[in-house]
Amino acid sequence: MSNTIEKAKCLIIGSGPAGYTAAIYAARANMNPILYQGTQPGGQLTTTNEVENFPGYPEGVTGPEMMMQLQAQAQRFDADIRDGWITKVDFSGDVHKVWVNDEKEIHCDTVIISTGASAKYLGLDSEQKYLKLGGGVSACAVCDGFFYRNQEVIIVGAGDSACEEAHYLSKLCKKVTMLVRRDEFRASKIMANRVKNTENIEILFNTETDEVLGDDQVVTGVRVFNNKTNEKTEIPVTGFFVAIGHKPNTDIFKGFLDLDETGYIINVPGSSKTNIEGVFVSGDAADHVYRQAVTAAGTGCMAALDAERYLAAKDSTFEVSTSNYN
Repeated sequence: MSNTIEKAKCLIIGSGPAGYTAAIYAARANMNPILYQGTQPGGQLTTTNEVENFPGYPEGVTGPEMMMQLQAQAQRFDADIRDGWITKVDFSGDVHKVWVNDEKEIHCDTVIISTGASAKYLGLDSEQKYLKLGGGVSACAVCDGFFYRNQEVIIVGAGDSACEEAHYLSKLCKKVTMLVRRDEFRASKIMANRVKNTENIEILFNTETDEVLGDDQVVTGVRVFNNKTNEKTEIPVTGFFVAIGHKPNTDIFKGFLDLDETGYIINVPGSSKTNIEGVFVSGDAADHVYRQAVTAAGTGCMAALDAERYLAAKDSTFEVSTSNYN
């Protein structure tokens, strides 16, 4: 462990649209933000080939390119962007303490959490292969469904989110095949009935994925099996959507911050404030409803403004900047 303790006016944990936007606003407010990018610099969007629904990109942009631009914009205002990740926190006292890579200790006046959430996948080698290739595997129908217009796709899942995404895809795709592992939905009746009554959605109960098929570039089909009969079938599709949930990256905050039953950080409604003064949350670490880049960026702005006002209320020498309100 390092004996040198660094002090920070504003520490941002995690990158992505939320973290980088918070850094932009915090830097413009003279908060001298330090941002640790985490284990996946740029966040989940770095695994997305095309982003066409973020304002300001009429021709679209790749996820990695957008994150590089957001990072550069934050650095333009002298935000301190660093490699590494926060492995431990202690929010029990007046000083917010964090540890980087189990070594460096930082004492922070304010902390903005932008650690996001990770989509759950089945874990099949073939699934991960085409996910990394960007060739037909996705965990976000709203993000990627547009690219499968008039095509046939499969979606895996049985809850409300899976039903909602299947119904969304049905408006874009020629056919949506829904794989449900059990003999019934976990979703509410109203959501289950919605997909059951949608003409171009076919539901296969007691059915699981055996392998995602492709040509080493894009998905061309999925081999499934009935878990009652073990019968295998190949279904030709161009898209494979997984809707089995997300896991918020919030484990290190347990015992300090209020979390809901699934691990999302509970914020004060209408703000980015948590139950700990001086600790704020933005992005998918708290948002289990929208999970979009633009909403994450918006909450990153909120967190930085909330942190700025918190510092001004505590320290009479710290002035709220007017640059963020122009």
